[in-house]
Amino acid sequence: MAHFERIRDVISGPFSPEIMRQRTATGWQLVSIEWRRELPEDEAPTEGAFNEEIPYGLRISDDCQRLEVDPRENQALTLMMELMVQDFPISSVASDLNEKGFRTRTGKRWSPVTVFNMLPRLIEVGPRLFSTDDWEARRQKFARFV
Repeated sequence: MAHFERIRDVISGPFSPEIMRQRTATGWQLVSIEWRRELPEDEAPTEGAFNEEIPYGLRISDDCQRLEVDPRENQALTLMMELMVQDFPISSVASDLNEKGFRTRTGKRWSPVTVFNMLPRLIEVGPRLFSTDDWEARRQKFARFV
């Protein structure tokens, strides 16, 4: 599997094509351009602007340059995955999360519906969770019960 590195250039003055030539010459590919403008006082932000939700289990880093793992949310994802692997019903997963003090990002108790809505995120994060040493230890524990 290919691995990619990303960087972000903050432009503080007029744009110069020279930075494009420099980056391209060293193997970088342009993948995004972000634009911003100061809104006039009588204009409201565009509907949906900056409305992307940060995936559950991640948070914005202290330097605001990237996303990083949120330890508490990652624990909740790991517990969900563990219980799903053990074939617990979604209602039991929600109950267990609540009993262990986990709450949704909005601070509410987990319900079967909120756990169900996390399934796409669990599928997305599964390969990362399964490759950790912690998961290997959990897998060994499950194997003893089979």
